[in-house]
Amino acid sequence: LFQGRQECYAFNGTQRFLERYIYNREEYARFDSDVGEFRAVTELGRPAAEYWNSQKDILEEKRAVPDRMCRHNYELGGPMTLQRRVQPKVNVSPSKKGPLQHHNLLVCHVTDFYPGSIQVRWFLNGQEETAGVVSTNLIRNGDWTFQILVMLEMTPQQGDVYICQVEHTSLDSPVTVEWKAQSDSARSKTLTGAGGFVLGLIICGVG
Repeated sequence: LFQGRQECYAFNGTQRFLERYIYNREEYARFDSDVGEFRAVTELGRPAAEYWNSQKDILEEKRAVPDRMCRHNYELGGPMTLQRRVQPKVNVSPSKKGPLQHHNLLVCHVTDFYPGSIQVRWFLNGQEETAGVVSTNLIRNGDWTFQILVMLEMTPQQGDVYICQVEHTSLDSPVTVEWKAQSDSARSKTLTGAGGFVLGLIICGVG
């Protein structure tokens, strides 16, 4: 299943346009107006990005979107919805407690944010992870805010550092939350019982 997702971000009077291209829930290419060209996220997206970048008319059209669409929409909704911003709360925990070197799911739970456009990325030891990333759809909280779960399949090794990075229009800079792979003896007791809570949210979000 191929999907396209368009997002507009407004920062201090400037507009940023981000268009993501997704296949089977995995982003493979994107256009970022801050970069001004298409970039491959996975190997699947490399041929497409190279082709689109070779087409001058396509690039010009995408580069014009921030002023043509994003700014227009912002001015229409201006003082009401588009200027209302609520900063997200971010929590990272594994879906189940288990030993190192065993397959697990690391969950980044982002909640209580508005508007709904948000970017959540995973990093392992400083390198962005795109394979094995799955996400729920946006979940409405019932108070005009949203939440989302973005999960990373992992087989943690001792000393591995995982980071969930969140970008949102309410933030001046990205929020990062770190999770370190530890042996059972070093693992914090606060993680105990987190798996059931997270899995319950996953079921709620997917349903």
